[in-house]
Amino acid sequence: MTIKLHCFGESGNAYKAALALQLSGLEWEPVKVDFFGGETRAPDYRATVNAMGEVPVMVDGDLQLTQSGVIQDYISEKSGKFGGQDSTERREILRWVLWDNHKLSSNAGMTRFLMNFIPEDKRPAEVIGFMQGRLKAAYAVLNDHLETRDWIVGNGVTNADLSCCGYLYYPEPYGFSRSDWPHIDAWLTRLSQEPNWKAPYDLMPGSPADRA
Repeated sequence: MTIKLHCFGESGNAYKAALALQLSGLEWEPVKVDFFGGETRAPDYRATVNAMGEVPVMVDGDLQLTQSGVIQDYISEKSGKFGGQDSTERREILRWVLWDNHKLSSNAGMTRFLMNFIPEDKRPAEVIGFMQGRLKAAYAVLNDHLETRDWIVGNGVTNADLSCCGYLYYPEPYGFSRSDWPHIDAWLTRLSQEPNWKAPYDLMPGSPADRA
């Protein structure tokens, strides 16, 4: 049975789940969610797809899961990939997934949204500046960690990598330049060389160009 992933191209959190599916070898297909048209705020979506009004949502037969980290964990369970070699690695992967959700992706996603997806005259400069400062601190943590290793945990791609990369391949400006963080840059290059890797707008339906 083909796994379905409710998603849209602009969502970095959806990309985390989509990329895990893409690299896992499992059979899957995207289901486009019209976020900018208000679909996730509609009563029917919240009643039947996700009460939290978010993406991604994964459907595998009768099983329906939300939150990218949970979906990644399920993909690991089903495919045998990305979950670590032992309990020590699994806990370390979880540590980085939680760090990403709190320190990196949460700030990157909001900053990118404020800088690119709302009218220019409504962009709060002080808030954006504050969040970019928080992001720089997170980039520094990740860049330093990757100075002496190819992957965030262990000797290959894990959910730690697939979580932390979620917003870092997007082309829109939001204060992140790969050239400023050489170890992150090298890691993103390595990950993009994995078989079947695709960038967000090539992997999921929907992009800013569709609304231009």
